[in-house]
Amino acid sequence: MACLSSPRRSASGSKSSSRTIFRPNRAWTIRPARPATREKRMYLGIDLGTSGVKAMLIGADQTVVGSASSEEVTTSRLHDGWSEQDPADWIRATEEAIAGLRAAHPDALSAVRGIGLSGHMHGATLLDGDDKVLRPCIMWNDTRSHREAAALDADPRFRKITGNIVFPGFTAPKLAWVKNNEPDIFAKVRWVLLPKDYLRLWLAGEHLSEMSDSAGTSWLDTGARKWSAELLAATGLDESQMPGLVEGTAPAGTLRPELAAKWGLGEGIVIAGGAGDNAASACGMGTVREGTAFVSLGTSGVLFAANARYLPNPESAVHAFCHALPDTWHQMGVILSATDALNWHARVTGAFAADLTKELGDALKAPSHVTFLPYLSGERTPHNDATIRGAFLGLGHEADRTVLTQAVLEGVAFAIRDSLEALKSAGTELTRVTAIGGGSRSRYWLKSIATALDLPVDLPADGDFGAAFGAARLGLIAATGANPTDILTPPATAETIHPETALSAAYEDAYQRYRRLYPAIRAAY
Repeated sequence: MACLSSPRRSASGSKSSSRTIFRPNRAWTIRPARPATREKRMYLGIDLGTSGVKAMLIGADQTVVGSASSEEVTTSRLHDGWSEQDPADWIRATEEAIAGLRAAHPDALSAVRGIGLSGHMHGATLLDGDDKVLRPCIMWNDTRSHREAAALDADPRFRKITGNIVFPGFTAPKLAWVKNNEPDIFAKVRWVLLPKDYLRLWLAGEHLSEMSDSAGTSWLDTGARKWSAELLAATGLDESQMPGLVEGTAPAGTLRPELAAKWGLGEGIVIAGGAGDNAASACGMGTVREGTAFVSLGTSGVLFAANARYLPNPESAVHAFCHALPDTWHQMGVILSATDALNWHARVTGAFAADLTKELGDALKAPSHVTFLPYLSGERTPHNDATIRGAFLGLGHEADRTVLTQAVLEGVAFAIRDSLEALKSAGTELTRVTAIGGGSRSRYWLKSIATALDLPVDLPADGDFGAAFGAARLGLIAATGANPTDILTPPATAETIHPETALSAAYEDAYQRYRRLYPAIRAAY
């Protein structure tokens, strides 16, 4: 057994306990990192986003000390539906973000004891036997493998074992595409890593992943939390080409000494398993207990609910994934255009999105006869339809700009209601949600969502509770052995937006009209 760090003694003089993690044919012991000082203990979260890397420092009390971001990472789109990035750019971006932290907070950075990782999911990062990248990473929003995804999804084993539809954005169909179209590269594949786990390889020299990110590959037995040899074989792979698996709260390597020295850190810095970006955001929001949920109004929209048990429902296009905590799962309803829909409307009308929402005033209005379907990029939950497109319906001479803006906000609210209904059909009942993301700055929109969902919507107190913060929390847990539920607590609630019951009936009628329109325009297509 190889020991990656030496025992340290606690303040009382007794040895701290070590933890052993296992992978096929290998085991090692990781002990808590030695802090740079006894008084100051810091934890670092690294979030690999689609557009760049964000690094965040938090203290032992989870106070955010500082954060820094990289320059934008370039995405290449050589053909329609393609989206690729060079993994070398992720390393450059991480170096930039760490350099920013070191310049602004050198003492705090030197006191780091643990690191957590987060990253965009589903990306296919292919390495040979020497850990050299074979081709650019095929990204989460790459749809070239739609035929391969349909073929795999037609195999009933995939939905049964993974609990999910095989979406074109997932990893398995991408490898099937490489096998069909780049056989020379496929023959050289020794490792398939997810993006954040390629960063781990650079940081720690280990081929490891964790459950939440791996659940988005279409190769994980999601209920059993292990790779499925059967599904890997269906794409011409085997378990030896997959990274070892740990829980997101567990240690998963230590920072290489040369990087620690370069960044001014101590020895034996523990790296946590980490999480995929949505699960990491949930860790930042404290959305880890049964029945807790958040709605994210970003470019896309997400309704995320934590579960104490595995509750798949692939027919409704709900994502059923492992959470970053042991014995915990989560469900997600995903819509592809949330603030993207409002931004599109702003471009068309030549106005700023914030000005459009201000024109509506503060008081929630009953829905008009105009309905907006926000399928500008197709739709995920509940339709799994990449070809459907959006529409305004019910237009009349009275439909001015404010009426259309109101319809856009309501259309997104109704799409999120679709996700809520899909979660209900999978056995998840919610009593409230927390709103995050850029769209949550519009009180009118939050009132519309609360009324459409018939649920109170909480607004968190000011702070950064995103994926980088969640990753830092996971780094803290892995380094200290703290109880995850003691660390992953929700932020204070600044305000609660309640449903406007006087408009409940009008909103329900408008939602039922919204529901009838998808099959109608689908038939027209």
